[in-house]
Amino acid sequence: MTPAAKAWSWALDYRYAVVRQAQAVLDHTDPAAYRDGGPRRPVVVLPGIWETWHFLRPLIEHLHAAGHPVHVLAALGWNGGTVDAGAALTVDHLRRHDLTDAVVVAHSKGGLIGKAAMLDSADGGRITAMAAISTPFSGSVYARFAPLRSLRAFSPRDPTTLRLAANREANNRITSIYGEFDPHIPGGSELPGAVNVRVPVAGHFRILADPRTLDAVDGAMARAD
Repeated sequence: MTPAAKAWSWALDYRYAVVRQAQAVLDHTDPAAYRDGGPRRPVVVLPGIWETWHFLRPLIEHLHAAGHPVHVLAALGWNGGTVDAGAALTVDHLRRHDLTDAVVVAHSKGGLIGKAAMLDSADGGRITAMAAISTPFSGSVYARFAPLRSLRAFSPRDPTTLRLAANREANNRITSIYGEFDPHIPGGSELPGAVNVRVPVAGHFRILADPRTLDAVDGAMARAD
């Protein structure tokens, strides 16, 4: 992509993020309503940092319409805690709702939380597979310049990032989906041993609503079957 195309893509990406943030404030829909999706395997959705479930709403509605009960972890809030804390909340939700054979669908930091939950020695087996979109599995070189500690945690040198990257036990159950250009993860989201799907979409956020991403998630669900 040319520098001008990248700049335009960045602008469109942030427009998407601003719209979703506004919806998070104005929309009072109870996400528990998506749990009655149907007979297919349950899905647990995990948003990225400083995101609510509204960022994943296109995916939630798509999966719910396809017959999946979709679980949103309200306890994550804006997802500003640590990866390990998010994984503990995820595992607790799986246990409390007695979910088995579940698939995690996650965005960005949510993919790290999902992988950490999959590696949980007691209840990680409740998760059959994960579709992770735009996840910094190897960190992001931009993280060290971030003004917030919660963002600097995505440094390639962060202990949690290094620990998860070194443990490849769950990688073959993960589908990593990412665009052709991600302004937040210049190194990309390719994960060794996983099914890696590169979609012809630019951006970190608006990839979530692209039909080709929905198709890639459908592919991940089919592989889980």
